[in-house]
Amino acid sequence: MLLHIENVLSAEQVAHCRQRLERAAWADGRITAGHQSARAKHNEQLPESDPLAQKLGALVLEALGRHPTFFAGALPRRIYPPLFNRYAGGQSFGFHVDNAIRYDRTRGEAQPVRTDLSATLFLSAPEEYDGGELVIEDSYGEHGVKLPAGDLVLYPGTSLHRVEPVTRGARVASFFWIQSFVRSETQRRTLFELDLAIQQLTRKLPDAAELVALTGVYHNLLREWSDV
Repeated sequence: MLLHIENVLSAEQVAHCRQRLERAAWADGRITAGHQSARAKHNEQLPESDPLAQKLGALVLEALGRHPTFFAGALPRRIYPPLFNRYAGGQSFGFHVDNAIRYDRTRGEAQPVRTDLSATLFLSAPEEYDGGELVIEDSYGEHGVKLPAGDLVLYPGTSLHRVEPVTRGARVASFFWIQSFVRSETQRRTLFELDLAIQQLTRKLPDAAELVALTGVYHNLLREWSDV
């Protein structure tokens, strides 16, 4: 399931991030790539140990924690600390699949995070750069994604994906991975669609007795499918 999540960051938060990132100490993006990915990856990235990356990452995590659509779609158990990258001057990232397990070392002992979901949070507006589309491949073909600044795309970590060359301007984004409470993509989709239906019915028929039953079905499915 590809999920476009709008307004994760406000315009003011995007401007704050961009202002700070303009003075960032960008490094070779291959520092976090696996052996195969490193051969296809050509971009710049903030090192995970960079205080700016950690500070802006905390801002992104706080925003995600307040966003109901992100929670409904991801059902996050663990979120790998957000990273930041930049593509310019023809830089790109060829087709690859993200590592299945990443290790969060920000709290001392390395904590494994299974990458059930991948996320890209766009910080550059589409009109600021040419190219740079995130292309995600699934059973329905290829999908090019280029979202407004502050919006996020959530997609399965198993997906083959690439970033097209940036031929004008610069594409700045945050990216990270999520270990979900529900490992199965199909089950997550079912829960997300049920959650949306409950929310819509609540707005239309707030006093409907059936809402209690539907909410019970949702939580019983979550209880059955959750990986805890």
